[in-house]
Amino acid sequence: MKIAVISDIHANLHALTAVINDFEKRGVDRVFALGDYVMAGPQPAETMKFVITQPWVMIQGNTDKLITDYSEKTYNDVKASFPVMGEALKYDISVLPQKYKDFLKSLPPEKIIEIDGVKIHLVHGSPRRNNENIYPDLREETVEEMTASSDADLILCGHTHIPCGYQLNNKKTVVNAGSVGRSMTPDAMPCYAILEIENGQFTVEHHFVNYERELAADIIRSHRFDGADKLADMLFDTTNRHI
Repeated sequence: MKIAVISDIHANLHALTAVINDFEKRGVDRVFALGDYVMAGPQPAETMKFVITQPWVMIQGNTDKLITDYSEKTYNDVKASFPVMGEALKYDISVLPQKYKDFLKSLPPEKIIEIDGVKIHLVHGSPRRNNENIYPDLREETVEEMTASSDADLILCGHTHIPCGYQLNNKKTVVNAGSVGRSMTPDAMPCYAILEIENGQFTVEHHFVNYERELAADIIRSHRFDGADKLADMLFDTTNRHI
């Protein structure tokens, strides 16, 4: 079985379309989606209109929870730490129909699936928290601590927008799929992973694709909330992450 693992779409329908075209050519059988479908991207309503119809296995991300739990306090808390993200959150709340918010609220925060004897744990950040960062170059002991509560053979995550993987001494494999819509790799290319399972064994490989990022950036700029231009620029330059 061949499974596409995607995360952190962030309302970037152009990037998502490019990723889907790529993994369909590779003959995937299923799709696991690890959350953060909208917020801080070009087309929140259009992206949700598409996502809600898909037969994917889906879980909720941390920004999905921000949307479903939205209040003035939520907005002020996000804006205090990340001013532009606060405005992006408020914008998405204003343009997303209630049915899409309800759909995001209905998603589970994690899911465990067993395929051909391989136990797979789908999380957004880590098994401990939906906003915990599994970055490249962490100490192995740190990743073991982050994932200690899971007894899965394979833990799939996203959240950081930076792909990485760990083969731990305790026999667990941890893979961060990266980001489809707001990649934080140096070239900012959309990234996803393909998981292949056969006879109880599995492999995971990351893939990168090009897309029409100029069109996506222009749409973000057209929203005209405070900082929208900075979000658009991040589709090209990922050096300024604290916005």
